Amino acid sequence: MADFIYQVKFLSDWHCGSGLTSGSDVDALVIKDQNNLPIIPGKTIKGLLREAAETIVKLQDNKDEWNSFITEVFGKRSESGKSKKSIASNCYFSNVVLSGNLQEKLIEEKASLIPNLYRKIASTKIDKDGIAEEKSLRKIEVTIPLILYGKISNTKEEYIPLILQCAKYVKRLGTARNRGFGACIISEERE
Repeated sequence: MADFIYQVKFLSDWHCGSGLTSGSDVDALVIKDQNNLPIIPGKTIKGLLREAAETIVKLQDNKDEWNSFITEVFGKRSESGKSKKSIASNCYFSNVVLSGNLQEKLIEEKASLIPNLYRKIASTKIDKDGIAEEKSLRKIEVTIPLILYGKISNTKEEYIPLILQCAKYVKRLGTARNRGFGACIISEERE
């Protein structure tokens, strides 16, 4: 079994939501770690890669290889009522974080640098006459383009090329992907 280290390189602002707001200032904050640094939950990456793998399966002739890969890496889906739940996989997806060196530098200069990682973007709904609809103003917090790193632990070496193939299908990540946010490239991190 191997550990696979990968990078997520963002090409645009991105927003992985925390589900929190800052009251009247911002409607949606990004998820952050205890040091106020941006992270992507491992389950987010796992879900995106699984979705890509399931898309690839539909296009493949050799479905058995891909189905065993999906089950082993992402877990088996079980039908429970209306929702689909995933039964645990053999692999562990860590949270995706900034490099250790960058984290240390940012934490040392916390007061001055960390706030510069985030911006606030406002949007509103425009009616057919080109006028903003009442009470439609929304503000979200976004993270500037960065490179973050994650690890998939306990995977078979022969599955790494399949993971990389799935990663090529992930073009955007996070909220508002259809509005230009979250453009990214997921690739293998070579030391």
